[in-house]
Amino acid sequence: MKKNILVYTYNLDIGGIERSLIGLLDSIDYKKYEVDLYMFKHEGILMKDIPKEVNILKEDPISIYAGIPIIEVFKKKGYYIGLMRLYAKFKSLVKERILKQSVSGEYMSQITYPEFCSKMKKIDKHYDLAISFYWPHYFIRNNVVADKKIGWIHTDYEQIYPNHDREVEMWNGIDYVAAVSEDCKKSFLNKYPQLKEKTIVIENILPENYVNQMSNKEVINDLDRNSYILCSIGRFCYAKNFDNVPNICKRIRDKGMDVKWYIIGYGPDEQRIRDEIRKENMDDYVILLGKKENPYPYIKACNIYVQPSRFEGKSVTVREAQMLCKPVVITNYSTASSQVKNGYDGIIVDMDNESIAQGIYDLLKNKEKKEYLIDYCKRQDFSNKEEINKIESIMIG
Repeated sequence: MKKNILVYTYNLDIGGIERSLIGLLDSIDYKKYEVDLYMFKHEGILMKDIPKEVNILKEDPISIYAGIPIIEVFKKKGYYIGLMRLYAKFKSLVKERILKQSVSGEYMSQITYPEFCSKMKKIDKHYDLAISFYWPHYFIRNNVVADKKIGWIHTDYEQIYPNHDREVEMWNGIDYVAAVSEDCKKSFLNKYPQLKEKTIVIENILPENYVNQMSNKEVINDLDRNSYILCSIGRFCYAKNFDNVPNICKRIRDKGMDVKWYIIGYGPDEQRIRDEIRKENMDDYVILLGKKENPYPYIKACNIYVQPSRFEGKSVTVREAQMLCKPVVITNYSTASSQVKNGYDGIIVDMDNESIAQGIYDLLKNKEKKEYLIDYCKRQDFSNKEEINKIESIMIG
């Protein structure tokens, strides 16, 4: 008999977590496993990429109260949820004042999600394995019956501020914590050493054939081919550090290098980034392209892919750029060494703006180094498809 697997995520909007989930689903042997996919919201560009063998479960009606303004929740008569979200907002703002850093995402999620889950229907089916791919993991903890439960972490835990007590309570109902890199695991255990025995590494599984096919699917006409093209992809948020890109770009151009920097993505920091573009007079040289259903032709067209992040777990887009044999420059965030083998499949630079600018400038000038990075990437397998074996071994064990 086939074993039953449940996979949970929030939605399938464009993003690294979502693309790595598609990679995971593509790697499953459907002759051996029945897979149900439960999404908090049935939305997102990547919905069309779900393998046809996957059974998509019905969305719970309570999901209409998530991702909309609180005033709209009250208009829809979701009074309890609205009050709970207001309480979570207040708590997160208090925490932000103490830390002097944005924590609203982590704090609000850990206050609101248990309440959402308490109102959602439990799944009336027994699973051999339940996978929660999107933090926080209260849904599979509270609403799913499974022999084994795995919750993924995709970020550097030393850079975020979840509610500690709720975090421990959540993980106590999960059998395995799956970190996407060794460094990601290390940062998690620095905060929660008591969870060492259940914490493992399962790296992102990425569909290499799909990435290559999609990179050739479209002809793009909105890039200036007369300049060196830099490309970055990610959510417009503090972690990605895109607000410093205009200053970095200006420094590169001041060194005499004609570059244009294209950023694909969306998010809460968009206005801040645009303000910095105007401040540095980089309107013609730092271009925000917004969401792109298919970002891969842009990666393929660039001269260098840059990830200037303040912190990462393990960037999916960096790995995709390496798959497309692009020279990669990333900042020296705490998990960078698990992402790039410095000098071989990419370059790691210090995080200050001048170091980033100098690193990009030096690589653009060094044709021999660029060719070495490209050739090295051509000889590597970046898909991590063998990681599916770790998931299978959990069910067998």
